[in-house]
Amino acid sequence: MRDTLLKIRDLRIEGQQGDDWQPIIKGVDLDLRKGEVLGLIGESGAGKSTLGLAAMGYSRGGTRISGGSVTFDGMDLLALGERQRRALRGKRIAYVAQSAAANFNPAHRLIDQYSEAPTRIHHMMGRTQAEQEARELYAALRLPNPDEIGFRYPHQVSGGQLQRAMTAMAMSCKPDLIIFDEPTTALDVTTQIEVLSAIRGAVEEVGTAAIYITHDLAVVAQMADRIKILLRGEEVEEQDTRAMLAAPKEDYSKSLWAVRSFTSDEKPLAPATETPVMRVSGVTAEYERGVPVLDGVSFDIHAGHTVAVVGESGSGKSTTARVITGLLPAVKGSIELDGQRLPDRLASRSKDQLRQVQMIYQSADTALNPRQTIREIIGRPIRFYLGLRGRAQEDKIRELLTAIELDPDSFIDRVPSELSGGQKQRIGIARALAAEPRFIICDEVTSALDQLVAEGILRLLKRLQDERGLAYMFITHDLATVKAIADHVVVMQKGQVVEQGPKSQMFAPPHHPYTQLLLSSVPEMDPDWLDRTIEDRKRG
Repeated sequence: MRDTLLKIRDLRIEGQQGDDWQPIIKGVDLDLRKGEVLGLIGESGAGKSTLGLAAMGYSRGGTRISGGSVTFDGMDLLALGERQRRALRGKRIAYVAQSAAANFNPAHRLIDQYSEAPTRIHHMMGRTQAEQEARELYAALRLPNPDEIGFRYPHQVSGGQLQRAMTAMAMSCKPDLIIFDEPTTALDVTTQIEVLSAIRGAVEEVGTAAIYITHDLAVVAQMADRIKILLRGEEVEEQDTRAMLAAPKEDYSKSLWAVRSFTSDEKPLAPATETPVMRVSGVTAEYERGVPVLDGVSFDIHAGHTVAVVGESGSGKSTTARVITGLLPAVKGSIELDGQRLPDRLASRSKDQLRQVQMIYQSADTALNPRQTIREIIGRPIRFYLGLRGRAQEDKIRELLTAIELDPDSFIDRVPSELSGGQKQRIGIARALAAEPRFIICDEVTSALDQLVAEGILRLLKRLQDERGLAYMFITHDLATVKAIADHVVVMQKGQVVEQGPKSQMFAPPHHPYTQLLLSSVPEMDPDWLDRTIEDRKRG
């Protein structure tokens, strides 16, 4: 039996609501042995991240640890001074956050931020050694060009690459415990396999214990020795992974394992004579002169239709969105809205052209201004695009809150920190709708949400589309989401469209080899799936 590294007893955490404190974690126990991985699952608001942070002796602003104990390697973290706790964080206990973009300093290169903990903060090694170990970890985590990628800034790499760079940064001091908070949420399925394998390998090699927080049951099945299920701050049950997968005991646990069933019927193809709302025609784009990141990309999106654009990290999905919105001018090709060519550059577009093309972002945490109320966040585009003020503006805000199924009286004066992840994403949808657009780009809008909340967002988007005749471009790496909401699927690889067609056609064999790779990379609720898949690919 391995020694216990972390012991939590009767932990109680409260969150502030106005002048009152409400319970978030309600007397939870947790044991973690050295070298063991504990999977922590539950729906949004269950308290998973709050419990994970408490394992570091930390509570976020607006929360407080009100009772219980957290013992790490024999030390009572709650009894230590803040300076002593800080000395442990990063060195012996590390944290990999869900949102990489919010946790990197945009002004510093990746390798500088990697090196800070082992050199300047904890004085464990010199800069040369830290850089060499960074390159080795970048290679282990399957980052492209590992010798050079560290010299880029955060905005110069994809979201999936940034997530892997943050995982490397957490491992820089070879900690005894790592809390992984949804570390593969931002990754496409092909990259996710490699990163899950690399994380598991690194954890086993170093003998690190881990708490793996996720809402993806198939992922936790590959990573965890044991699974603990939380609901509204209380433990539902805990079992070894194989036992939990085979026979969950509690009704709530069984409901998590049930297959979700939301799907939308595929709409018939639009007539060839119908002008699409959005036409991407032969688009080639570059970040560096002479090095195309998009090469001849073409597809149409019609009113009331959803086109899902899928592909691995770096395939060109988000770059295509940047060209459509005018943030990255095309070198060749054109973007047409309702048959009219849009100026290549954002600054050259009219206010009405800007109004017609809106975007809902992947990370609501970074997309919403934390200092503005919901009234201000939704009200600004109403004022800018529609020219409404005063009572007319207020009525429109309330109408939009009702449309996204949030009570106006309850939500209009809140700030984003007072909302759950799903509620924040609904506000992002309302902000996009405030301009009364014809076309909306949905950029990984459900990837950070648990299964139940994500399904609610998809149902909402579908209803709004049907009511308003909206055209959606749905950027996603989640093929379950594609099956649920798409009418047409565009598969991208290395900046090119390798295959496209109606959803029913794309999910029926025969497949393009790359599409087959994507489909075979979707994790299954089988603890042996990851090992089996990696072994199959080694054999070719």
